[in-house]
Amino acid sequence: MRKTLPRAALGPLFALATAAHAAVMKPPVAPPSVPFTKATVIAGAQFFADHCSACHAVSNLRYKRMGADLGLTKAMIKKSFMKPGGANYLKGMRPAMTQAQAKKWLGLPPPNLSHMARALGPRFLYTYLTSFYWDPKRPSGWNNHVFPNVAMPYILAPWGGIYTKNGKLLVPGRESPAVFDRHVADVVAFLRYASDPSVFERRAIGRYVIGAFVLLSILAYLLKKDYWRDVHDKEADSHSQKSATIKPARKG
Repeated sequence: MRKTLPRAALGPLFALATAAHAAVMKPPVAPPSVPFTKATVIAGAQFFADHCSACHAVSNLRYKRMGADLGLTKAMIKKSFMKPGGANYLKGMRPAMTQAQAKKWLGLPPPNLSHMARALGPRFLYTYLTSFYWDPKRPSGWNNHVFPNVAMPYILAPWGGIYTKNGKLLVPGRESPAVFDRHVADVVAFLRYASDPSVFERRAIGRYVIGAFVLLSILAYLLKKDYWRDVHDKEADSHSQKSATIKPARKG
């Protein structure tokens, strides 16, 4: 008997494949020049917790790990980031919406975003989040240029505004385009960190690792010079001894 995957498991996979295909068809837009720092990640995490965690999970990123990486106390994590009721400090970020509610309201559960930045890249995520437009033919009222017929409603519209497919502004957002783009870039920075939480730890110890390699290279070079100096000295002594034992030829 052939087994098939449940529909709920196929949904995120199909979404990922469709988004990847769209990224190939249309070059992603580069995010604004926002440094990838702990400050931008914290700002993105705050925005994500306030507006995205109702639907999306980041289950592979534990709250405790986030606090250790970003220099946040347990009290700060609980106050600012553990929004869903019943969130566990030792576990990952889970959505407030249950699987049953997601299936009823959206048809399929929203994808887990733990590794989305690593799978699709920050450039695509930024392009995706800034490519929504108003489409009354869609059930949610929204569509996306790089992810056609997307099921996700555009929760960022109050900040970024509502646009038509041709780019005409219908309803202005509460933020300027520059500030809105900065917020989107912060969210992308958080998702980039969530897909690779060891990035700041690697950067912290990376300079010492490189310094150790430089020091070892210098020591190896000095050892090589000392070793070959002994070899050359021995060769020179051997050559001198051979020259001394050779007798000059007699004249006839």
